[in-house]
Amino acid sequence: MEIEIATIGGYEEVGRQMTAVRAGNDVVIFDMGLNLSKVLIHDNVETEKMHSLDLIDMGAIPDDRIMSEIEGDVQAIVPTHGHLDHIGAISKLAHRYNAPIVATPFTNALVKQQIEGEQKFGVENDLVEMEAGETMSIGDSGQVELEFVNVTHSIIDAINPVLHTPEGAIVYGLDKRMDHTPVIGDPIDMKRFREIGREGVLCYIEDCTNANKKGRNPSEATARRHLKDVMYSIEDYDGGIVATTFSSHIARVKSLVEFAKDIGRQPVLLGRSMEKYSGTAERLGFVDFPDDVGMFGHRKSVDRTFKRVMNEGKGDYLPIVTGHQGEPRAMLTRMARGETPYELDDGDKVIFSARVIPEPTNEGQRYQAEQLLGMQGARIYDDIHVSGHLNQEGHYAMLQALQPQHVIPAHQDMSGFSGYVNLAENQGYKVGRDLHVTRNGNLIQLVE
Repeated sequence: MEIEIATIGGYEEVGRQMTAVRAGNDVVIFDMGLNLSKVLIHDNVETEKMHSLDLIDMGAIPDDRIMSEIEGDVQAIVPTHGHLDHIGAISKLAHRYNAPIVATPFTNALVKQQIEGEQKFGVENDLVEMEAGETMSIGDSGQVELEFVNVTHSIIDAINPVLHTPEGAIVYGLDKRMDHTPVIGDPIDMKRFREIGREGVLCYIEDCTNANKKGRNPSEATARRHLKDVMYSIEDYDGGIVATTFSSHIARVKSLVEFAKDIGRQPVLLGRSMEKYSGTAERLGFVDFPDDVGMFGHRKSVDRTFKRVMNEGKGDYLPIVTGHQGEPRAMLTRMARGETPYELDDGDKVIFSARVIPEPTNEGQRYQAEQLLGMQGARIYDDIHVSGHLNQEGHYAMLQALQPQHVIPAHQDMSGFSGYVNLAENQGYKVGRDLHVTRNGNLIQLVE
């Protein structure tokens, strides 16, 4: 059976991930993501109103025109998890393919919201739910099967999809960390990865985000302990405390809510994406917040909440807000600019339970936000976080578990691939033979 891989997006940047795998006449697309930084550099861009071709020209979504060179029928579109760099282009591209979108329940709910917000295209692809540990047949040949393997990441309900073919498995390894003590959900299923390795892996496509970092990245339980230590250390402060993190990081939001209660403050979740992700997670039963935790996304309701906090006393509340990257329209940035009823005073604490995504737009925006907060006298607690991506020791463990015949680095630019290339070559792989360093828009023929 012929096996061909199209590296469509995410092979020259972190963002707009999209990969297609052809096994015989059956094609499966993994991820359709957005490069948010390409959107944020423009003022007041509303992607839901834009045409896909304009977004492709901006470099914001994958250029999928290479799909016309692939002989076969797309049988499924499979997003690995709910981050926008993996699902943000589905509402712009999925309608081009007569195929269902197959994802875990939380990811599917987020995809549905993306589609419902789309104002340019009518996306009518069926949404099919599949849990980690389940499989489904692909195409009519009976020879290709899709499996979801549970992984841990900085968002709940993440999986690595595996396409089983007569030539061996194709393991699509974006995005994960090796977390054996997650705060929400099950640990990474290394047992199943080892079984797949023994069955035979033709190709492993791997996220290289942290491939230049030595050692092993810690568990979410470590970030939770760090966050608890910080919040307990300021328990006696009677002024304002504000926290921000990735809105999609439900485990981290859960910890913030619990520790706010522990130190005698009422948590409130503020910002459109904070309400969307946490509300969806609670509705689907992934998390159970206390009944009195308010979630407010609309700007007027957010400002009404800020007024109530100011009237009743900042010392009684912990606003958990959007804006960890300094996004211009996010809640924390508005607070820093003095555009909300919440007034920051000298000595107030701002907790960043997130790292800056290493990209110039994010770094610039975050720097500006921190400067504005500092000008108002805020004291900043930074980098209370653990990454959702594998460091080098995790990459070694995955290669040892899977023993793939071929490896394709992804989720980085060329400089970002360097650490993974060195690591893989130390394991016996060779660039140009079985280690395929590629770019967006390329086709790799593995089996002819």
